[in-house]
Amino acid sequence: MNPLLLAGAAALTSGVGALGGLGGAILLVPLLVVAGIPASEAAPLGLLSVVAGSSAAAHRQMREHATNYRIGVVTETAATVGAIAGALAAGVVSEAVLTWVLAAVAVIAAVAGAARKGTRWLPDPAARGEDVGEWVGTLRGAYRLPGGVVPYAPRRVGLGTAAIGLSGLIAGVSGAGGGFIKTPATSEIMHVPVKVSSSTTTFSIGVTAAAALLVMIVDGRLDFGDGALVVLGSLVGGVAGSSVQSRLAPPVVRRTLSALLLVVAAVLVRRVL
Repeated sequence: MNPLLLAGAAALTSGVGALGGLGGAILLVPLLVVAGIPASEAAPLGLLSVVAGSSAAAHRQMREHATNYRIGVVTETAATVGAIAGALAAGVVSEAVLTWVLAAVAVIAAVAGAARKGTRWLPDPAARGEDVGEWVGTLRGAYRLPGGVVPYAPRRVGLGTAAIGLSGLIAGVSGAGGGFIKTPATSEIMHVPVKVSSSTTTFSIGVTAAAALLVMIVDGRLDFGDGALVVLGSLVGGVAGSSVQSRLAPPVVRRTLSALLLVVAAVLVRRVL
């Protein structure tokens, strides 16, 4: 593949991935396969793009205190175990079956997000600027909107963690990153505000992807020349995507995420037809 096109594809998909907390691999991997790169080589490049894009987006999200690292760490344990298991089991599951399952999950998540109206968590007049961020000793926190500071408290953590463990398994098998499951699971199952869930997912999918990527590197499946181009493009895309995401209102982020999930589903279905 042309080096400029490869870096450009990585930049575009990482930017879109950071915008919705999806991770760019879910779009990059199918693009690489269509361009003629074997799926076995595209998968580690997709995971590498997730790691680089996550790292690039982290600076802005840390500065804005939009990421809840405690939620990320709690859910990441299950996701990482799933990612390692998936990477080891890659090839056992039929690619066609896996792709149809991924597409169905993306559609369900899109419909769930689009069906919800309004904003679940509203600004609290009693909340102050120093409340923004994670609250020590809990999974609760607060984030800032133009209308004030918005406190939130996660719910159904066990169920959400189980769903995120599944996203790790999918990431390891397909190289898709799993973010398109993590963000809706955190937002719609655990009731974490969508801007916090997308930022937290962008942070945590980098860890999941790194775990699966390590297995693939040991297995000799990563082309380091192509990998360098993917890293370069993904760093640029991650910075750009996180910058746009921070300026959007929560309902806009949610609708954008639903639209992106439908695009993901269409790309996946096209991949097997």
